[in-house]
Amino acid sequence: MERETLKGWDRLDAVRKSPERLIVGLMSGTSHDGVDAALVRIRGEGPFSRISLLRHTHLVYEAPFRERIGRAFSGPTEEVCRLDAEMGEVFARAVLKCLSEAGVPARDVAAVASHGQTLFHVPPAGGHSGATLQVGEAAVISERTGILTLSDFRPRDVAAGGQGAPLVPYADWILFHEPDKTSAVQNLGGIANVTVVTPEVEDVTAFDTGPGNALIDEVARIATDGREPCDWDGETARKGKANARIAEEILEHPYFRVPPPKSTGRETFGAAFAGRLFEMNAGRAVEDLLAAVTVATADSIVHAYRDFVQTTRRVDRVILCGGGVRNKFLVHLLREGFSGLPVVLTDEMGIPAEAKEAVSFAILGNELLAGNPANLQRVTGARHPVLLGKISLP
Repeated sequence: MERETLKGWDRLDAVRKSPERLIVGLMSGTSHDGVDAALVRIRGEGPFSRISLLRHTHLVYEAPFRERIGRAFSGPTEEVCRLDAEMGEVFARAVLKCLSEAGVPARDVAAVASHGQTLFHVPPAGGHSGATLQVGEAAVISERTGILTLSDFRPRDVAAGGQGAPLVPYADWILFHEPDKTSAVQNLGGIANVTVVTPEVEDVTAFDTGPGNALIDEVARIATDGREPCDWDGETARKGKANARIAEEILEHPYFRVPPPKSTGRETFGAAFAGRLFEMNAGRAVEDLLAAVTVATADSIVHAYRDFVQTTRRVDRVILCGGGVRNKFLVHLLREGFSGLPVVLTDEMGIPAEAKEAVSFAILGNELLAGNPANLQRVTGARHPVLLGKISLP
């Protein structure tokens, strides 16, 4: 046992000294439809990082597993405990699948950087400390793959008084900053967040704008008794007529008026919110309800820019990423709302929209191995910079 432990520490030392690393980033989003694995080559660190995406794999969760994740959001301790271990098994399979497709042996990979599946996230408020919980046991990933695994990126920022989110702005800056341009990187996950990528990292701002896919997905699930996990391509909503009153009621939620730094989750914009919305509008055609929810989602993002971004910054373009970019109706509404601003997808910049978050956590993993703090204090509200993540040796 002692020899194995020493071997593990020796491996960590070698990985940290390497000028170039292959890292598999893992991201299971708040929509809990599947896990994205991104094999990334990273040379250097910090602002001198050179990033190359070698392979992206999406492993879809089977319907019963998706339902288990949904139950675990408010489920008993035993269910959460078992899910934690089984999620680790699924994540390990995603890593091995990604490497197999890329033709890269596990021994050549420096690390796996796993965000995990968020079950609960509550930011600090009213003098109370925040809390955040991601599952997908890193020890299982490391054991099954034989690769050093980095995980639990959010808790340390929360411990330092931060929101624990958004964490990807540092990676967004590395990927998209330009010397003479300010870009807004808008992620459309279950929860939507924006990073204002400025020429200098010290000026970067970011926050959760509110729901991305969360409400749309939950309303679609409720309306179809779980048969459909989402409104595919936004086609159902596109057929409907958005009721202005419903959209306005959604936008009256107090979260939208809170200034950054701020973050939110499915605890606020998830199944419970969607269930109340559905009950209040019983008998209304599902396409009309989905239309209203999609319009409100788009408006919440556009209004967040109006109220908290463009008041202090001139934005040159909007870059969309996340699974929500496949909702063509939502993207259409955003293009309308951002009239006059170029709107592009990360696909056009060499990173598939669904892969971008996994790539981001590969970058954050690289920074942990380099010993660099990667939380941006003005984004999360943390008291000081911290190293993000925990290390599980193989």
